[in-house]
Order: sequence, then structure tokens, then C-alpha cells
Amino acid sequence: MRDVALSPTRGSVVNLLPTTTSTDVQEQQPCVAVLPVGSFEQHGRYLPLITDTAIACIISQEIADAYPVHLLPPITMSCSHEHAAFPGTVSISAKTLYAVIDDIRASLARSGIHKLVIVNGHGGNYVLSNVVQEANVDGPAVSLFPLGAEWDRARDNAGLVSDRHADMHAGEIETSVLLHAAPELVRDGFADADHDGGSRPFLLVQGMSAYTETGVIGFPSHATAAKGKAVLESLVSSFEGHLRAVDETG
Repeated sequence: MRDVALSPTRGSVVNLLPTTTSTDVQEQQPCVAVLPVGSFEQHGRYLPLITDTAIACIISQEIADAYPVHLLPPITMSCSHEHAAFPGTVSISAKTLYAVIDDIRASLARSGIHKLVIVNGHGGNYVLSNVVQEANVDGPAVSLFPLGAEWDRARDNAGLVSDRHADMHAGEIETSVLLHAAPELVRDGFADADHDGGSRPFLLVQGMSAYTETGVIGFPSHATAAKGKAVLESLVSSFEGHLRAVDETG
């Protein structure tokens, strides 16, 4: 086993879990909980299987630093079935993910927290939109973050070269965020791993392997830590709208 020296950055893998105490929460009395949802799926040869979880946690920690929310530990496995052809990927069903979040919401409500924002790090978690849709029938209670327009705004604000469709997976934006917040997670190889996956009309039918041999669809060669920092700053700014949407301005 080779020795790995972890970076002291807050995004270090050892700091992806919240460290608040029960007393902290009692004193803060937050009205909104933030739940990171990631995945455990391939991200090419240079990013780890935990990439989506790490990014969801990094975004959530930035949010918790800026707003009075109750930061929860992440859901680390989700709906990654389109990546099943690549070694290491593990998925749970959409109904299981739905049930876990439903249980979390019920537990939060029993402790007096009735509003939840789900920070989704994996685009394949389509069921999360249904979770939010159904949760808000009786009034605003749950929001899903970031929305597509918020990712696009973050890309523009950070000066990313690629767009959201072309840079789908293990590309410029994901690599940039990790280079900034958890550089110890990024291995060599991203500088020459660019791959254009085209239109991908049957991605959910044929899976990722029909459109990429490496597991990459995107342009990681353009990634920089400075872009990652700017992406996070933009997302933190956008989050305020979600507090307003669930009637909690903080």
C-alpha cells in the first residue's frame, strides 16, 4: 500500500462528513436541512468512484458555511445504472433512494425541521425530481439543488470552455471543483482524457459504454482549481433562492 499525504484543504476526504454536535444544532435551531446525494460510479482513470459524493458534500459544506442550515451526512450510493458496464460502480434502485429520503424527511420532522434541500451530485438521479414534486403538494417543503440553470450560471461565471451537455461526466467542471477543494482526489491523466460523446440519444437504453470507452464524456483538459473555486462561489450565491422557495430566508 502506497502512502498518501492528504491535503489540509477543507475538501479533504477526511472532512466530507459534518462534525457538528447535538448541542451545536440545539443552539443554532436551523429550520432547513441540507442533504448531499452522490453516487459510487466510475469517473475515468483519474477521478475516484466517490466523485459525485465528494462534490455534493463540498457544495453542501460551502452552503453550510454561508447559511444557517443543518448539514446532513451524504447518501453515497444512488442510481448509476447507466455506468454498470464499468468496474467498481454500485447502484441502488430509484425506489430505494426515494424511500431513504422519505425516511430522512420523516425523522427531520420529528426533530422539528420541516424543510429540506437536496444537493444532488449525480445527474442520473432522476427520481429526486419526483421526490420534490410530491413533497410539495401541501406547501413548499423540499427543493432540489443545483438546478440546470444554476449549473449553467456557474459555468458562465467561472469561464468554463465546455457546456453542460458536452461536459457530462468526469469533465471540466467536476475536475475543476476537485482540483480546488480536494486536489488529493485527482490523479494524473485528466489533461489528455477529453472525449466528445455526441448526442447520446439512447444513453438510458445502451448505457455509457455505448458512447465512451474510457468512461469520460467531457473536457477535463480545461479544468483548473480557479474555475472550481468560481463554480462553488456561484452555486453558493444561487442557493439563497432555494431558501426563499421553501419559505425560509435564513
